[in-house]
Amino acid sequence: MPRKKFRRAIVWFRRDLRVDDNAALYEACLAADEVIPLFVLDQEILSLPDTGPARVVFLLDALAVLDKNLRKRGGRLVVRSGRAPDIIVHTAVELKADAVYFHTEYEPFGRLRDARTESELKKLGKVVFISSGLCWSEPGEILSQSGKPYTVFTPYKKVWFEAPHAEPISRPEAMNMPHDIQGETVPSAASLNVNTAQIFECGGEDAATELLNRFVENGVSGYAHQRDLLAKNGTSLLSRHLHFGTISVSKVVDRARRTAGSQVFLSEIAWRDFYFQILFHHPEVEHGAFRSALNNIAWENDEDLFNAWCEGRTGYPIVDAAMRQLNQEAWMHNRARMITASFLTKDLLINWQWGERYFMRKLVDGDLAANNGGWQWSAGTGADAQPFFRIFNPIAQGEKFDPDGEYVRKYVPELKKLPNSVIHSPWKLSALEQQACGCILGKDYPFPLVDHKTQRLRALSLYRAAGEQD
Repeated sequence: MPRKKFRRAIVWFRRDLRVDDNAALYEACLAADEVIPLFVLDQEILSLPDTGPARVVFLLDALAVLDKNLRKRGGRLVVRSGRAPDIIVHTAVELKADAVYFHTEYEPFGRLRDARTESELKKLGKVVFISSGLCWSEPGEILSQSGKPYTVFTPYKKVWFEAPHAEPISRPEAMNMPHDIQGETVPSAASLNVNTAQIFECGGEDAATELLNRFVENGVSGYAHQRDLLAKNGTSLLSRHLHFGTISVSKVVDRARRTAGSQVFLSEIAWRDFYFQILFHHPEVEHGAFRSALNNIAWENDEDLFNAWCEGRTGYPIVDAAMRQLNQEAWMHNRARMITASFLTKDLLINWQWGERYFMRKLVDGDLAANNGGWQWSAGTGADAQPFFRIFNPIAQGEKFDPDGEYVRKYVPELKKLPNSVIHSPWKLSALEQQACGCILGKDYPFPLVDHKTQRLRALSLYRAAGEQD
C-alpha cells in the first residue's frame, strides 16, 4: 500500500453534501492518515436576502444525513459557524492540518471566497487541492473552435454530448478521524431562527439516491413526452439535490446515459452546465442583462401588480396556480417557471430581476446560475434567450400544458367546479354560471389584472424602444 502523503487533511464540504462520488473526500482519504470533514455555517451567506428559509431547512437536513453517512465510515461532520475563509484557515492551523480539500465553485461570491481562502492557506504552508464536480462539463472545458466560450446553446450542447468523461468514483469504505475534534452539532432550523410554512421533501443523499433510482427505472424514458404536462409527475425532481450536491451530476448523467430515451433529460443537464459557464465567463449577468442594451428597458414596475403576481392572484389561473405551488412547496414546475416569468415581464411589464429575486427567496432549488439564466431566457435579455417578441399567452399555455385543469384545480381550489372549457378563462362564465360553480369573479377569484393582448403590444413597444429589432 502506498505511503500516505499527509498526516492530517481537512475536507471542506459546501455544495457536495454526499459521501458517494465525492472527489475531495475520496482523494483526502487516499492521501491522509486522518481526515476531518468540515462544514462552515457561513454567516455571510445565511444573512443574504436571497438565502430563503426553505434552502436553509433543506441544507440542515442534508448535513444531518451527511453526518450519519460519515459516521458509518468512522468519521463525523464537524460544524463550525462564522465567516468561511476565517474558519477554514483558523481550523487548519488549530488542528495542524497539512492539506485542505474542496470542490470548485463558479459563482462570483464563491470564487472570490475560495481565492482568498486558498491564498491564506498557502501563506501558512498548507497544501490546497481543488476538485471539479459541480458541473458535468466544467465552464472552461467546452469552447468553440476559436477558443471562446459558447453563448448559443445548440452548438454547446452538441459538444457537451460528445465530450468524454470518467465514470463516477466510489465512496470511501472507511476513514480515520481523530476523536477529540471540537465542533458544533448540526443545528436545528429553530435554533437559527429560520421558519417556513413551505412543505417539501428533504432527506439528503439518501433521498437523492432513491429519487434517481425511481426516475431512471420509471420516468426518464417518458420524460420527453410528460415533462411539460403540469399535472403529471414527469420531471426528475432532482434539481434541489443537484444544487446542494446531495447527489453528483456525474452520477445522474452516468445513470441516465445508460437508459434508453434519456436524450431530452440530458439536454436539461446540459442547459444547467451552459448557464454555469455563462455565469463563470460573464459574471456581470448576476446584476444585469447579458445583452447590456436591454438594461435600458423602461419597466413599469407596479408594486401592486408585483404583489398580486407573488401571491397568485393575477386572474390568470395557470399563473396563479404556479405561484401558489411555489409559495406552498418551495418548488415550481419548469414549464410553469417559464409561464410565470413571461407573464411578469411581458404582461405586467415588471423587471425580470424582481422575479428572479423572489424565486431565489422561495425556491428550495434556488441556484444563481440556473435561476438567472432561466429568467433572462424568458425575458429575452440573456444568452441564447427566446426572442423578445415571443410572448407566452397564459390562456393558451394553460390549455396546452394543463388541458384538463387538474393543476389549476389543485392549487386554485376556488376554481375546482369550473368546467374544463373555461378553467383557464373563467371570465367567460356568465353570472349565473359563476353562481352555479360557486365562484363569483371579483369576490372568490379576481378578474384578470391586465388584458394580455393589450400588454403584449405594450411590451413589444418597450423592447423596441430599448433598441431591439424584429
